[in-house]
Amino acid sequence: MVNRIARVWPGSAHPLGATWDGAGVNFALFSAHAERVELCLFDPHGHRELERVALPEYTDEVWHGYLPDVLPGQLYGYRVFGPYEPRRGHRFNANKLLLDPYAKSVVGSIRWSDAHFAYRIGHPREDLSFDRRDNARGMPKCQVVDTAFTWGEEGRPKVPWDRTVIYEAHVRGLTRLHPGVPPSMRGTFAGLAWPSVVEHVKALGVTAVELMPVHAYVDDRHLIGKGLRNYWGYNTLGFFSLEPRYLATGRIGEFKAMVRRLHDEGIEVILDVVYNHTAEGNHLGPTLSFRGIDNASYYKLVPEDSRYYWDSTGCGNTIDVGHPRVLQMILDSLRYWVEEMHVDGFRFDLTSSLAREHFHYDPGSAFFDAVRQDPVLSGVKLIAEPWDLGQGGYQVGRYPPGWSEWNGSYRDTVRRFWKGDAGQVPALASRLAGSSDLFGHRGRRPWASINFITAHDGFTLRDLVSYNEKHNDANQEDNRDGVNDNESWNCGAEGDTDRPDVLSLRARQQRNMLATLLLSQGVPMMLAGDEIGNSQGGNNNSYCQDNEISWIDWENADRGLLGFVRKLAAIRHAHPVFHRARFFRGDATPDGPSDIVWLTPDGHPKTGESWQFAEDRTLGMLLTGDTGDHYYTTPMGQPELDRAFLLLLNAHHEAVPFTIPAAPGGWEALVDTADPANERRSFAAGHTYPLGPRSLALLARLGDEEY
Repeated sequence: MVNRIARVWPGSAHPLGATWDGAGVNFALFSAHAERVELCLFDPHGHRELERVALPEYTDEVWHGYLPDVLPGQLYGYRVFGPYEPRRGHRFNANKLLLDPYAKSVVGSIRWSDAHFAYRIGHPREDLSFDRRDNARGMPKCQVVDTAFTWGEEGRPKVPWDRTVIYEAHVRGLTRLHPGVPPSMRGTFAGLAWPSVVEHVKALGVTAVELMPVHAYVDDRHLIGKGLRNYWGYNTLGFFSLEPRYLATGRIGEFKAMVRRLHDEGIEVILDVVYNHTAEGNHLGPTLSFRGIDNASYYKLVPEDSRYYWDSTGCGNTIDVGHPRVLQMILDSLRYWVEEMHVDGFRFDLTSSLAREHFHYDPGSAFFDAVRQDPVLSGVKLIAEPWDLGQGGYQVGRYPPGWSEWNGSYRDTVRRFWKGDAGQVPALASRLAGSSDLFGHRGRRPWASINFITAHDGFTLRDLVSYNEKHNDANQEDNRDGVNDNESWNCGAEGDTDRPDVLSLRARQQRNMLATLLLSQGVPMMLAGDEIGNSQGGNNNSYCQDNEISWIDWENADRGLLGFVRKLAAIRHAHPVFHRARFFRGDATPDGPSDIVWLTPDGHPKTGESWQFAEDRTLGMLLTGDTGDHYYTTPMGQPELDRAFLLLLNAHHEAVPFTIPAAPGGWEALVDTADPANERRSFAAGHTYPLGPRSLALLARLGDEEY
């Protein structure tokens, strides 16, 4: 070790992390139980440790020091000294180089070895033993950064919730095989910002791209041993730093340039964030950062034996959001991504784990209260995955005002209905109308429901209609991983087939579900690739497949399906009746008929008795866009009137003649999933519409064209 940087001043306990102020760098690290903290400085390649500097001050449980001779680009890590007493929750081991939880850039990746574990692997006492090997050579390094960036005239789109359409995408998977993106930029933020990609997303009517985790994460050791990787990235190593493999340039400004490009096109950026657990796993996991800095503060431990981790995430550990410094870290991270990186919102993975007070879900938890009161975070889009794996973790519809939620009930109901299951019509009506049974309380609106049929976790849409069973053999877990209950139907043949009847039905079923999604109240979320019929070969758990299984296949895109989705999205955006800002009332008002009427195939309103017919697989929904007091109003308070629409859904295997309700001037067909090429047909009131087997049709009232 060569001494090159000798000067160190007391510095400040705030802000946490490594902060360049234009003259030097302040280093600050929280650890309530540490006895000493050393800052390790490395050469530009991260191979050689140049010097260790003991942080000289300890204020409010924060170790800190200021180095006036350090510049941006400096690589560093920490060694934290303290007791190694796992039964008391302490796992300090200064032989292990640790990443700064507040690092804004991480360089390199983990090269796995037994040295990354604080105990001797294979020792009879397991994690109660102590390992003295140094792991620095195999660790990535933190990097001091200058966050300056010229945003220019960039403005945030601030798309209203009721006009939002979300596109869930993986940064690497979206562009890795995209022919319009230069090879050097594929799979990166620069590739996502490439004109051909942005144009495709915008043409879909998408207003927000929801990116799967982009925080720095770890490829699990057991996956590397199998030749696999943690492709999805739900294995966070740092909550402020970007995953290096997504940076074509290696600079964080690339992410900002992507955000600016999307904002220029009116598209928001939402990040899928994983604050519920970290990459360090259970008590037998590696020591990479939080565990070695202050295990007893960062993690929820079993009260009866602090050697073990209390786990509601299924990933070995759970972050202790109840600790004030840990909650501060999460809030600081969120504000960093909003204020510095200009993102527009977040989707929180396994949110119920963040809202557990004393191990139980609490809608009045400190996390919810802190976010709601924060002047920055309360103004961005907040989306919950409203469940975790702990007891009482499934909480759909029970989140506080201001939050939207992934609506698992919507997904399951729509899948079951189009699969042909009996008894789904009443639930389908609720889902089409915005799920007021789940969200219609405490002033919440239809946009509280994030409607989705497919997401990263599970089958793609094409696979949903092509497979009865999962086919996860490539994951090398004997097909045991992934859920078994997919509510899928292969339409008559498992997987690839040449049968024209099966292929035709599969194409229609994809159109059925996408049309249902885009014409439902609430916020639609599409999975990237579904619009072009992308397949994963029946793999419903591709978390470890960083290859052609997970990458979107642009070469074999279904152009017909793509055109269909673009058309449906245009209809949704053009007509506020499909994205109302308030729930339907369902009763007649002085200025006209009901804003929504449910119809039977004979054209009559459904009665209480007709809702009880379990074998019913057909439903009509009449929406009036010029009546009632719950249609969308402009910011100036003027009503935004719309046409009347008739949505007809038939999941029966036979055609159903549907009687057209009375309307001056009749109706015209805009969409028919059974015959997409033969639309714009007119139908008079009292006549029947030939609603094909397993199909959806959308009709608009003639005479309303001025709306």
